[in-house]
Order: sequence, then structure tokens, then C-alpha cells
Amino acid sequence: QVELVESGGGLVQAGGSLRLSCAASGGTWSRYAMGWFRQVPVKEREFVSAISRKGAYTDYSDSVKGRFTISRDNAKNTVYLQMNGLKPEDTAVYYCAARENNYGLLESMYNYWGQGTQVTVSS
Repeated sequence: QVELVESGGGLVQAGGSLRLSCAASGGTWSRYAMGWFRQVPVKEREFVSAISRKGAYTDYSDSVKGRFTISRDNAKNTVYLQMNGLKPEDTAVYYCAARENNYGLLESMYNYWGQGTQVTVSS
């Protein structure tokens, strides 16, 4: 059983930056690919980014490509999402998720989820 705890959310002006962290405990960290998703009220959770178990492969949604960077520190059992050039439409609750083996782009592919961290971007 993997437990995930996100941090780093907050309020930022458009054009600003935030770095989200997701710390994992339990389980064997090296077995898990990691993903970031986000959700706004009355909408489904959407894929943001994902990273393979060793960090060699990453993927991004078109809406964040070139602005967000996912990374992981396997010594700290932590995955990060560096968000630059934030826009008001990036406002959402951001969730990290874990799944064994290869990463996926669909919410249904992930078995473990954090509680979420709010990111609010003001115009």
C-alpha cells in the first residue's frame, strides 16, 4: 500500500511559478510510475504529466507542454511538478498518483492517489 502526500500548492499571479511535491511512503518506490492529474469543479480529472519508474520517460498534456516539468528523486521517494508560466486556466486541485510498472495517461490506470493540493492562479 502506497500513501501519497502532495504539497506546494497555493495562490500565484499569472506568469508565476510553483513547484508541487508528492512524497510517497509504503510500498517499493522503484516499482511505481507516477502521474499528476488536476480537477476543477464539475469537470473530470484530467491528465497533466507522468514519469516512468526511473525517470527516463516523461509525458505531458498539450495544455502544459513547455511550461511544466515533471521529475522524481528516487532517493527521497518524491515526485515533483515544476509549473512555470502559470495561467488562470491552470487553477485546479492537483493530484499525484502511482501505478506499478509503466505510466499511463488515464485516471483509471492509477491505483494510488494523494489527497490533492489546490493551485489558484489569479489574472
